[in-house]
Amino acid sequence: MRKILITGVAGFIGSNLASYLINLNKYKVIGIDNLSYGLIEQIPKKVKFYHEDIRSKKLSKIFKDVDTVFHLAAKNCISDCQANPVETYDINVHGSVNIFQYAKENKVKKIIYADSSAVYEGIKHFPSKENITAPLSYYALSKKSASDFLNGFANLNKIHAVALRYFNVYGVNQDYRRSIPPLMSSLIIKLLTKKKPIIYGDGRKKRDFIHVDDINDFHHILIEKNMRKNYEVFNLGSGVNYSVNEIFLKIKDLLNLSVNPVYKKDLPGEAEENLADIKLAKQLNWSPKIKIDEGISEMIQHIKKNVIER
Repeated sequence: MRKILITGVAGFIGSNLASYLINLNKYKVIGIDNLSYGLIEQIPKKVKFYHEDIRSKKLSKIFKDVDTVFHLAAKNCISDCQANPVETYDINVHGSVNIFQYAKENKVKKIIYADSSAVYEGIKHFPSKENITAPLSYYALSKKSASDFLNGFANLNKIHAVALRYFNVYGVNQDYRRSIPPLMSSLIIKLLTKKKPIIYGDGRKKRDFIHVDDINDFHHILIEKNMRKNYEVFNLGSGVNYSVNEIFLKIKDLLNLSVNPVYKKDLPGEAEENLADIKLAKQLNWSPKIKIDEGISEMIQHIKKNVIER
């Protein structure tokens, strides 16, 4: 069985990816996480887990015989990153280069890096294509710096590498413990507990939401495909966007509630809109399958059972 290493395995995308790969019965999955964001109970039992930081100098043996590395670990709450740019750089750039170097030393065949749609923050024309970026926040700048380094690293060392610009990924296990939780989990938890949800700004910001299962379908394609060149970049979104107010109304209607949100001062460093051009990803015979209402309904049931009633 081919060995797959996931950094950030206890987090939202990492834990879902680990479960997805294990269920295929084709891969042995190893995971690294310092548990600063992720939850240990989200890690599937069949994962060989290492409680380590990506900046550690003791990781080399973990990479032995690894076929593909998914580097998902990061400091990724934009407001927290804005408040602490030094730590943001240390984790997201220094930590990433550390992972790339261990992959090189152990002759890993492929590195798949979690870039971010935040690198399009300053873009005013939509949908966003992979060849033009405009990062503004410290988080976006750190992600772009690490992906630029990976580009050079892959070409200099003849390692196959892919940067994936995730748009607004949602689904089960989404991190609700952040100081400012992701939109979907925040709205659902507030409404399920009969509290008024908080919306920052006027609710007209638009986001391209993509379900984590669709993301993992693309991950699997990347593991199996032969790379066309040393470094490639793909947008991963749905190609459709919704305003925050529209998402709130969808959740409220699915729960048959009449609660209204509380609007608060807008958060700094966030784009007014994002929308992915996914033509390149579709060239690999991939397309999003999960509709937004279906994905939200699944999240509601999961949160009700595993967060509210736990």
